[in-house]
Amino acid sequence: MNAILEMRGISKSFTGVKALSDVNLSVMPAEIHAVVGENGAGKSTLMKVLSGVYPHGSYDGQILFEGEERQFRTVNDSEALGIIIIHQELALIPLMSIAENIFLGNAPTRFGVIDRSAVFEQSRALLDKVGLKDNPDTRIADIGVGKQQLVEIAKALSKKVRLLILDEPTASLNEADSDALLNLLMEFRRQGISSILISHKLNEISRVADRITVLRDGRTVGTIDCHEGPVPEDEIIRRMVDRDLESRFPKRVPKIGETIFEVRDWSVEDPLRPGRDAVHKLNFSVRAGEIVGIAGLMGAGRTEFAMSVFGRSWGRNIRGEVQMHGKPVDLTTVPRAIAAGLAYVTEDRKQLGLLLDEDIRKNITLAHLNGVSNRGVLDDIAELKTAEGYRQRMRIRSSSVYQDTGKLSGGNQQKVVLSKWLFAEPEVLILDEPTRGIDVGAKYEIYSIINDLADSGKGVVMISSEMPELLGICDRIMVMNEGQFVGAFQREEASQEKIMRAIMRKEILQ
Repeated sequence: MNAILEMRGISKSFTGVKALSDVNLSVMPAEIHAVVGENGAGKSTLMKVLSGVYPHGSYDGQILFEGEERQFRTVNDSEALGIIIIHQELALIPLMSIAENIFLGNAPTRFGVIDRSAVFEQSRALLDKVGLKDNPDTRIADIGVGKQQLVEIAKALSKKVRLLILDEPTASLNEADSDALLNLLMEFRRQGISSILISHKLNEISRVADRITVLRDGRTVGTIDCHEGPVPEDEIIRRMVDRDLESRFPKRVPKIGETIFEVRDWSVEDPLRPGRDAVHKLNFSVRAGEIVGIAGLMGAGRTEFAMSVFGRSWGRNIRGEVQMHGKPVDLTTVPRAIAAGLAYVTEDRKQLGLLLDEDIRKNITLAHLNGVSNRGVLDDIAELKTAEGYRQRMRIRSSSVYQDTGKLSGGNQQKVVLSKWLFAEPEVLILDEPTRGIDVGAKYEIYSIINDLADSGKGVVMISSEMPELLGICDRIMVMNEGQFVGAFQREEASQEKIMRAIMRKEILQ
């Protein structure tokens, strides 16, 4: 059987830096082909070459699709042949309807005018194919991320997709939505559609992939045939990072002290649903040197709780009390929350955590400008020394602290966010999905940083959708559902099964 796609000897450079060097990739018809590698390995660059984001002539090598050499100069060229890419940051317009997003720029017309009846009916048929029951007239802003991902796939189907490329499709999804998406990919395979799956979730890759191509430092390490038997995750990791990780999670002996942060009877009204609490009468505490995890399905209220505590960044009609070291504190604004010793690392680092157009230096000092100022005037030398110190301490891979943050890999961007809040010298850090979209090597480094913070006496709150991560690093795990805590487990007694049972039982903790 001939490959539907062959990429031969692909090389790509940026201002003298080699992003890809002689990369080879082939995809067979009706195959799910996974591409894995550390952040910065070249996965996204390779897909941008394939889809025409980087046009022919800007790279070396050949692209053959369905047996013919192709020279894509725009994304429209690749889409015309049925090569559709869905990026991690979804390209949907929130205030437009599902149907309008599916057929944006590609709508059926009648006598030169958009046929809205046909748009609705064809959208309904496409949504049925992806298993989405929502009305096509529903706004994108009114549906969750999991459903938005399905809208993107429906949009790809409207363009008669032959090869579907998904870049971290489950990074923002809960376990149920992830399973549904992977099942959909396997259904597409049965229908003869090929897929390229880029993901850091190796358990998902092992479940659905027919073959796995590993990239490291812009080069092809090799391709693993999954038909020959189950592929151990440790083998994939070893090829990705060129070293063995003795454990996914660094060892740590907890040294837990007194309670430093406590929330009592915390309730938050949903701003989009007046009169309805998204968080209801929560009681929560963190001790010095303790890592407390918050588990739960998407929509459980975890992020809403964290943001409402951190300077009332989300919600309305917020009630309850927060204490630091047994004394009430004012967290009614973000500056007051920071001054009280609280830090919040958002789950959306690109939109809310960083200034991507600014350099590393400015991002690191942003939350604590007083620390690099003299009598209200910014001290450029102090700022440079501070940023360089964190760049070395956090092992941020960059040319210098003057490099634009938006040009860093996801793992290094996350290190910049952490550096920013460490420089603010908080007593309690709330980490919301701190390893989302990060490869296993960078994850290990982030885990080590979190352990170091706890060992230094900080209180750490860790929100994560990956239960193995919570079980591997947290001292205590609180389980959340529908805005309330429904379970609590010490590290030694916690398990995935117990956490899921707590979610399903929905018995509220008092």
